Amino acid sequence: MEVILRGSADAGIPFADLRRLLLSLGFDERVRGDHHIFTREDVMEILNLQPKGAHAKPYQVKQVRNVLVKYGMGDTES
Repeated sequence: MEVILRGSADAGIPFADLRRLLLSLGFDERVRGDHHIFTREDVMEILNLQPKGAHAKPYQVKQVRNVLVKYGMGDTES
C-alpha cells in the first residue's frame, strides 16, 4: 500500500497487487470482460480498472490513491 500512496511508481504497480489491496479494504468486485469494477458501500466513487498487461494503468493507480486518501484508508500505521 505504501508504494501506491507514495505515488512514485504508478507505472510499475502489478494489477494483481492493486486488486488484492482493494479486496482487502472491503471493496466488492464485479468483472465484465477486462473491466474490474470495485464498489464499497461507504465510498461514493466507483473504481473501474483494467489491466495493461500484468500492470495497472498509471492513471487508475492515481484514482485509487485519491479514493484511499479521501476516505482515510491510507493509514499505514494499522
